[in-house]
Amino acid sequence: MTASLPDRMTRYLRADVQGMHGYAVQPSAGMVKVDTMENPFGLPAELRRRLGERLAEVALNRYPAERGEVLRSELARHAQMPAGNDIMLGNGSDELISLLTLAADVPGNVVLAPLPGFVMYEMSAKLQGLKFVGVPLTADFQLDGQSMLAAVREHQPALVWLAYPNNPTASLWDDDVIEAIIEAAPGLVVMDEAYQPFASRDSLDRLKRHEHVLLMRTMSKFGLAGVRIGYLIGRQPLIAEIDKLRPPFNISVLNCEAALFALEHADEYARQAAVIRAERELIFAALSAMPELQPFPSEANMVLVRVPDAKKTFDGLKARKILVKNVSALHPLLANCLRITVGTPEENQLMLAALREALQD
Repeated sequence: MTASLPDRMTRYLRADVQGMHGYAVQPSAGMVKVDTMENPFGLPAELRRRLGERLAEVALNRYPAERGEVLRSELARHAQMPAGNDIMLGNGSDELISLLTLAADVPGNVVLAPLPGFVMYEMSAKLQGLKFVGVPLTADFQLDGQSMLAAVREHQPALVWLAYPNNPTASLWDDDVIEAIIEAAPGLVVMDEAYQPFASRDSLDRLKRHEHVLLMRTMSKFGLAGVRIGYLIGRQPLIAEIDKLRPPFNISVLNCEAALFALEHADEYARQAAVIRAERELIFAALSAMPELQPFPSEANMVLVRVPDAKKTFDGLKARKILVKNVSALHPLLANCLRITVGTPEENQLMLAALREALQD
């Protein structure tokens, strides 16, 4: 008798995968979308026209080749990559996280990260069959230095992920604690700087001083979330090993050319980032003025805020066509927390007005 599809799935697909929940993306048609930390600004009309003309000349019938090497070079220059280091490209940071975890897939290896944090660190570890150890942050979303160091000593992790700033808390952690973790770590430490355009500090100096530190960034928050370009910087011998796992044509010619165009106009994206940082401070001040709320300081393009009832407030905002992220179920420390992306000035005012109304429901 021919087996049914459910029987085939049960027999031949991994049980742990079948038991997992996929990464959820909320439907956003017709909404003010302030839920996924995107740069809300498009390019000015003239730059859009020039980009369209440039993309029209791309050889879509050819595999990506030389232009990818040009992009690597331009990103290295843009990021001020130190001597002795190299750079590899990923289809967003997510692919780089997967490749790093795959490279560290040795029996007995452990992956360690603070929690709450970016969900892909844990998901990638578990998909590779590696043990994941999450160390809770403090109540105000700072690194618990003693607990982190104790976990490093106990588990001797192959990979330590440190998001700087963190997602979803937007925290920029204490540099002395980070330094102690790096010095204690027996394996690799990855500084995930996805939100670097909005932060007051970065990890370039750590990259120079510590040969086991990797720096990961993305062009998504730069303003190209739809283009999917992530990049990883580290010592040349280390990047050479990890790069062996990269699919040979993982960056499309269209994505590559759009990224090169953006880097040529980095001043426009820097202007946009400055507006976002200014709007972030306005949002934080407005949230702080509402006695029912507890916003947390942010160094990213989002603000985490604790509300009296996360589900009720989230639903109230959604009913008013405002889409934020309800993160309250992701970790006990995030109880009744919503994560609000910084939008355009107009979107931010709509969000704040809707929030005031939702709190009265």
